[in-house]
Amino acid sequence: MPADEGPPLSELPLSELPLAEYRPYSRLRLAQTTVPAASWPAVDAHAHLGRWLTDGRWAVPDVAALVRLMDSCNITAVVNLDGRWGDELEANLDRYDRRHPGRFASFCHVDWDMLQDPGVESRLAGSLERSVSAGARGLKVWKDLGLRVRDAGDRLVLPDDPRLDALWDAAGRLGVPVAIHTADPVAFFDPVDQRNERLEELLARPDWSFCGPMYPGFDRLLAALETVVAAHPATMFIGVHVGCYAEDLAWVSRMLENYANFHIDIAARIAELGRQPRATRALILRHPDRVLFGTDEIPPNRAAYQIYFRFMQTSDECFPYSPDDPPGSGRWQISALDLPADVLGRVYADNARRLVPGLAAAGGAITP
Repeated sequence: MPADEGPPLSELPLSELPLAEYRPYSRLRLAQTTVPAASWPAVDAHAHLGRWLTDGRWAVPDVAALVRLMDSCNITAVVNLDGRWGDELEANLDRYDRRHPGRFASFCHVDWDMLQDPGVESRLAGSLERSVSAGARGLKVWKDLGLRVRDAGDRLVLPDDPRLDALWDAAGRLGVPVAIHTADPVAFFDPVDQRNERLEELLARPDWSFCGPMYPGFDRLLAALETVVAAHPATMFIGVHVGCYAEDLAWVSRMLENYANFHIDIAARIAELGRQPRATRALILRHPDRVLFGTDEIPPNRAAYQIYFRFMQTSDECFPYSPDDPPGSGRWQISALDLPADVLGRVYADNARRLVPGLAAAGGAITP
């Protein structure tokens, strides 16, 4: 054994077992329900199918296989949030929307580098207009706005910057929703120490930590989001990841109550929602027309879909929110919501079909 290495784990006393190697399994005898397909023809309103987040490779290399997966899971349509702009938008539209009409709806982005030039207000709005004319069904705004995007003076640009007002107004005028990701999990803004509930995740991805004076605080970013939603009532906003604040459903509910143009999706946040299932169920039952089903899985896959279906449709308790061991967000389990059938119809499909142009005919009649 090299001098700088300790004994192998198998030789360590259990009292010295590293926490990262601890893999307990539950001895509870509980319902184990497999839900192979959505109970209602569903729209996955939050997916990444393009090349933007995958180092230039298509996130879904085999589109025909994805369509077969969608069919077997009762997914009638998928919203692709990776359209970008210009040639990349055209490539996404050709690959998904145009080749499989009615099954995909690609959202565009805008190029924040325009903030380096004069006349940015009209240029951003013009970019959105061109993308929508080409076939984009909405605008995706990522968390880099507020955390990394800077203007010509090297100043950080937040969503409530007045130079962006024309962009938000253009989305409303064009009738396309804005799927906006502001901030990130609250723990990503906390010190990375022994009290951070996402410590393992942040150790694996230190670039996901936004704790420090170089970043705005979490509350400042959420205030910017609210300012934008309040100032542009004619524009429909989808606050992705449970309104960007899955840890505080009272805040999310207040936003839904105060702003008729604000909606949320549940993508990549069932780990948070499933450890507060009663509060989550109450939120959805109060606002059944404002919540969208989505997964944010890259790429979409059967195992993840079945966990989401189980979470929404059953009354199962204390089950993994991810097939990974250990799961990515934190070492806890979730309980399901057992949503009523009429609410499932709205969350699974109707709300997305109402908000996203081109999806109105996907899945048949809207739930009465």
